[in-house]
Amino acid sequence: MDTTHLISIQQFCKHYQVPMTFISALKDYELVEITITETDQYIKTTQINTVEKMMRLHYDLDINLEGIDAIYNLLQQVERLQEEVITLRNKLNTYQ
Repeated sequence: MDTTHLISIQQFCKHYQVPMTFISALKDYELVEITITETDQYIKTTQINTVEKMMRLHYDLDINLEGIDAIYNLLQQVERLQEEVITLRNKLNTYQ
């Protein structure tokens, strides 16, 4: 398996000094996607920023995983709505 765009969860947790159970809990809440190979578990490098945000919410602001789940889902909804607004503005500008 090509692991070019993946980072080992073990390396990630060691670098950021977080327990592997935190990443497993994020997976349980379907907030992060884990790729499993024969030798290790990985997360996509594109998810690192998201996981860092969730770590700050959890460890710095002391928000539990249920709260992180709610916040993350609301932020995704806001992003989708912002994209929709941009699309609608562009359509409106073409008619003006």
